[in-house]
Amino acid sequence: MTAPPDDCLARNEWICGEYLSTRRHILLDAVVQHLQLTAISVLIGLAIALPLAVVARRWGWAAGPVLAVTTILYTIPSLAMFSLLLPVYGLSATLVVAGLVLYSLTLLVRNILAGLRAVPEETRQAARGMGYGPIRLLLTVELPLALPAAMAGLRIATVSAVSLVTVGAIVGFGGLGNLIYAGMNTYFKAQVLTASVLCVVIAIVADLLLLLVQRLITPWTRAVRG
Repeated sequence: MTAPPDDCLARNEWICGEYLSTRRHILLDAVVQHLQLTAISVLIGLAIALPLAVVARRWGWAAGPVLAVTTILYTIPSLAMFSLLLPVYGLSATLVVAGLVLYSLTLLVRNILAGLRAVPEETRQAARGMGYGPIRLLLTVELPLALPAAMAGLRIATVSAVSLVTVGAIVGFGGLGNLIYAGMNTYFKAQVLTASVLCVVIAIVADLLLLLVQRLITPWTRAVRG
């Protein structure tokens, strides 16, 4: 009888330390790409969502169209979204970022708008009575008070982006999704499991870091609970 292979890679096991030691550079490159795509898309999404939410809050008639459009974008399946954007961006990382930005808008806009709407009207009136103009009122009163809701949306959008980045593997820019996709095609168990676990770890760590940031920049919420 033929003796079984000596190492876990040859035996194609799900859990394999040899895979981690021999493929660490590949894993590191995939993790870096995954983090870059996630961070860039969420930051761009936030930069677009913030003015949209402000416009929707300032002019009530704009809230319906803004929420409707962002909601429709969120309902488009990821593969269909990337296919629709393909003629514009081609097979590039920009294609993945553009898709993730569009998906993040509904989560960010809704939560920022909810936070702005939750600011008590008497607080606004008091600020106006002290001579605050619209911009100063927004920057120093409304946005700070809307931070808890906005950060909740940012956390959800970030975790969602970590997951959706993997779909970018269909165009070769999916971070850890590239390894998952290739591993599934070749039934490379250790690669599929390792890349999947790293995706989960990135999502959990990102959520915890944003939660920590939220606690640091909104100390008054802890005081209220206390």
